[in-house]
Amino acid sequence: MQRRQYSLSLSLSTGLLIVANSLIPVAILLFATGFFPYKPFLPGLAQYEALGYGAPPPAPFDRLVFMVVDALRSDFVYANGSGFGFTQSLIADGAAMPFTAHATSPTITMPRIKAITTGSIPSFLDVILNFDEADTSSSLASQDTWLAQMKAKEAGKLVMYGDDTWLKLFPDTFDRADGTSSFFVSDFTEVDRNVTRHIADELRQDDWSTMVLHYLGLDHIGHKAGPRSPNMIPKQREMDGIVQQIYKAIEIESHLQSTLLVLLGDHGMNDAGNHGASSPGETSPALVFMSPKLKTISKPATVPAPYVDEFQYYSFVEQSDLAPTLGALLGFPVPKNNLGAFIMDFLPFWPEKRDQVNILMHNTRQILEIVAAASGNSLLANTYSGIKDCHQVSNAAEELACRWHSINGQAGNDPDGTWSVQVTQWLQEAQSLMSSMASNYDMNRLLSGAVTAALALLLSLVATLVSAQTATRTALPLAGITLLYGIMMFASSYVEEEHHFWYWSTSAWVVYLAFKGMSKTSARTIGGVLLVLTVVRLIRGWNQTGQKFAGEPDIVKLFLASNPQLLWCLIIGTYWMVAVQLLRGFGYLPSAVSFPLSIGLVASAVSFKLAFTNEDAPELVIGFARSVLDILDGPSLVTRARAVFFGLVLAAVCPVYVLATHRSRNLRLKAIRTLHHLCTLLALTQSRATNIPLFLLLQVLHMFLEHLNLDTVEITTSSLLLQLASFFAMGGSNAISSIDLSSAYNGVSDYNVVAVGVLTFISNWAGPVWWTSATSLLLLQNQARNGGNVYKQHVGLLTVFTTASLAFVMAACTALRTHLFIWTVFSPKYLYSMAWSLGQHIAINIGFGGLLYGLGRGR
Repeated sequence: MQRRQYSLSLSLSTGLLIVANSLIPVAILLFATGFFPYKPFLPGLAQYEALGYGAPPPAPFDRLVFMVVDALRSDFVYANGSGFGFTQSLIADGAAMPFTAHATSPTITMPRIKAITTGSIPSFLDVILNFDEADTSSSLASQDTWLAQMKAKEAGKLVMYGDDTWLKLFPDTFDRADGTSSFFVSDFTEVDRNVTRHIADELRQDDWSTMVLHYLGLDHIGHKAGPRSPNMIPKQREMDGIVQQIYKAIEIESHLQSTLLVLLGDHGMNDAGNHGASSPGETSPALVFMSPKLKTISKPATVPAPYVDEFQYYSFVEQSDLAPTLGALLGFPVPKNNLGAFIMDFLPFWPEKRDQVNILMHNTRQILEIVAAASGNSLLANTYSGIKDCHQVSNAAEELACRWHSINGQAGNDPDGTWSVQVTQWLQEAQSLMSSMASNYDMNRLLSGAVTAALALLLSLVATLVSAQTATRTALPLAGITLLYGIMMFASSYVEEEHHFWYWSTSAWVVYLAFKGMSKTSARTIGGVLLVLTVVRLIRGWNQTGQKFAGEPDIVKLFLASNPQLLWCLIIGTYWMVAVQLLRGFGYLPSAVSFPLSIGLVASAVSFKLAFTNEDAPELVIGFARSVLDILDGPSLVTRARAVFFGLVLAAVCPVYVLATHRSRNLRLKAIRTLHHLCTLLALTQSRATNIPLFLLLQVLHMFLEHLNLDTVEITTSSLLLQLASFFAMGGSNAISSIDLSSAYNGVSDYNVVAVGVLTFISNWAGPVWWTSATSLLLLQNQARNGGNVYKQHVGLLTVFTTASLAFVMAACTALRTHLFIWTVFSPKYLYSMAWSLGQHIAINIGFGGLLYGLGRGR
């Protein structure tokens, strides 16, 4: 009877766990559709409206060269020591007008191009679409942009060279184009030469009206070595040379005399060379308008610019202000969905007051139409004539409409300049209002998602309690960690610096386990504890991450990057460890098979890592590493990577066969350990060279845990803490800017969304994936020692933590949806929670970990 009840309880817990984990993706989808709603837009192309101010003002320019240098931070152009010497000379001469253009978060390419071309606020969901090169759902083909307006003018062809994001956003828009992928980040030479080689021919032709150039090399340098890389100034000089080539052609060629050259960055970069978040460096790209015609209206500017905090050099404008400004300068209507304001510095181009009023009132009228469409009110009709104080109306949209009609009635009557000030203030307040209205949350979906996550938490709690085999007090540390972590999600600073929580929690947990496992106090045991704590401290200091101290000195920067010989000694030591482990694992095979299989596989992995690092960070490949690479010179990176992946699959066949056909516990344990060592080799292949020695330290911690008599709860707690600690130790954070794409294309010659997605996840979650594999060994060891349904309890505890953390993040995003940092801190955190829940928890911990445990346990 008791056995039957136990069997029923196990069946009940299994069913509850299945339902709980099935609810996780449902909760994520429900919440995401409410948190990142589809943002409607006004269809069609804008047309000039007759507002009673005469014909559209004449345009001073008829051609546009739009030169985007990816991640061109403002100080790269304006500060002392910049490589943009010629551009600075144009600013000093008055032929260039400099600005710092504020780029709102998320500071990645696709959303920024959308903002630049439409003048609107892009959806934060574009963060996800930005990483899918096959995606076309984010196309701007049906939206009004300044590109669409230039094409509608039929004044000439549109050409584009550079980042193929433009081709994805604007299909069938360009008459001539040559796109390059933005994700092969190890290349910062050929990717730019592919753009530059077209310029001379295009400048000689007169059949185009718009030429878009998008250079990627400077951004790639930032990702690889940061803004202080020795390659940065030469790249700036290269870009400055392109500016000089185009500007000289504008001066010389008769058909280019009315050409406007715009140099800008789509975003900036932080001190670590990354972008995606909202630090001052990431949100402050340069924006420079250049033409000999500008000498007639420009004001004197100091060159180079004096140092300023937060990179705000010269005048500060919004990136969205480009759309209405280009409309006036090139003679087309402001795009329908624009929220940008005309840059007032260019008004002197039109000395007639009527023309200035025409430009500004068309800009304000167009934004008022968006406010009316968003608020659902008929704001365009003048029903406010009897209202003396616009602050008396019911809401902010009504107040804007009331003030617009007042400004419209006073248009042209501006003897003391107050009218222009009122227009500027109106535009700024309209931008602020529409920015806040862009967060159009669906509260029903937000609450449904959070409730579903809470239900999954409740089911997993019940399932865990039903199948519990140990005293509940052993789960108290995990419960405390989960609760503290959940509370922490409501503070933006703690979210940004989350790694500290896991570092300190891991340190405290390791100390607890060490003293708990000490049978007696001796010099040897104390030495062992000190060794483990030293390892934990080294892991914590390996990569500086988070927001406040990103780019600060760490072990990689201080000791490894500056001492490549030491780095490669540690790397070779790590691969040697794997080779020895594989030789032992394949001990049941004849030495004539096991030796070449193990050494050959590890040698191919080392060969790939040398060649990859030579492309990724060539300054690290010196001395004996360079000599070895020269000997192994030949195959391409794709071929080398495929050889490693094929070798891993081939080598995995042997232990899988043993696990499927043999009952011997020792042989099965050896086989499952061999699979773990192959997993280690995969993690090394997908990790940066500077992170490879970390796996030596992780191995020490694993050996430490293996020598302790841990129960299931302690194993699960250790696994969770070390998964999260290793993620941050390898450079991860809660910022989009920390996503590492350098290994996303290992072995991939053409874009494949599944392959690139899997490789990207493994490269960024290499540490947690490794700990999942290592945890399966600990669970099998515990099961062999104590029996029972170890894996089910493990999955139950993992599910409790995952659903609880997801519910807390959802609650924080809902409660703080009007917070200043909702899009810069909490939204990226939610995206990472999605990755942890779906990728690490369901796919890796349950799927991959369950597969390893099942193979190891057998029948």
